[in-house]
Amino acid sequence: MIGPARPLALMFILLCYVLFLLPFQTRHAPIQRRRRYPFIPCQHSCHRTRAKPAWVRREIQRMKAWMPESSSRNLANIFNRRFTARGMTIGKTTVAEWLRKDRYYILQLRREMKQRKPWPLRKNAVWGVDMTGKRDAQGVTHAILGCVDHGSRRCFVLEVLPNKSAWTLLGYLFLAIGQFGKPRAIRTDNEACFTSRVFTTVLWLTGIRHQRSALGCPWQNGRIERFFGTLKQKLNAIRPVSKEALQGLLGEFRFWYDAVRPHQNLDAATPQEAWDGIDPWSTPVQEERFFTGWDGMLTGYYLRR
Repeated sequence: MIGPARPLALMFILLCYVLFLLPFQTRHAPIQRRRRYPFIPCQHSCHRTRAKPAWVRREIQRMKAWMPESSSRNLANIFNRRFTARGMTIGKTTVAEWLRKDRYYILQLRREMKQRKPWPLRKNAVWGVDMTGKRDAQGVTHAILGCVDHGSRRCFVLEVLPNKSAWTLLGYLFLAIGQFGKPRAIRTDNEACFTSRVFTTVLWLTGIRHQRSALGCPWQNGRIERFFGTLKQKLNAIRPVSKEALQGLLGEFRFWYDAVRPHQNLDAATPQEAWDGIDPWSTPVQEERFFTGWDGMLTGYYLRR
């Protein structure tokens, strides 16, 4: 190119770039936003995201299985109160996420807690007290009071109640205390007669601790619940004609349960032998008698040692 042709060509190329290429590059280029202040990462320990140890998650699962009614916030507060001195805390958001992911494992853990073998206790340490009902042939439902020693599994009270008053319950319990001694604690559920002011005040005045199971957790008073399970398995097949007939049936069942039937958690000893401290494997038998009751529903050998 000669003369003014070269500058004209350069101007033509520049004009094409401005009209066609420059808008395309500007439209597709990333937007660069200007920071007002430079970003400096915080070095404080609260801003560091570290994975929690495995024992923290297991402890949260165990706490939820033991306290199923507790919320995520409540579990986080309890955990922090227990382990803050050891330098470990947790937030409610993390707890809620773990509970959502581990809900099936928590249900399995609750079943294992209910089915595990209880720890052995000394006699007269804790008495399990509860009530159930039975309908007679006339259609009248009678309340039944049961009291079982946690250590020996011996049944102290199995009576048909005239009413569900707190004074009536205390009367039967104090008759048992006069015969077998005073326990350190009595464990009940949250029924109105057990949580009344009269019942709790009298136990406090006599120096007996009152333990109550949590709502929806009947296995926390499992010994009396298991006793009633054995009773109802037999009693549901019988319809007593009156209150007196029902009391006679309960007397036979109590003797069969205490002195005839070997208990699985007592190494094949009966509750009466465990209460008296008798070893069934080394103590000789002084009297052997076959026992039958309830028209053959209760059978076994009564061995007097």
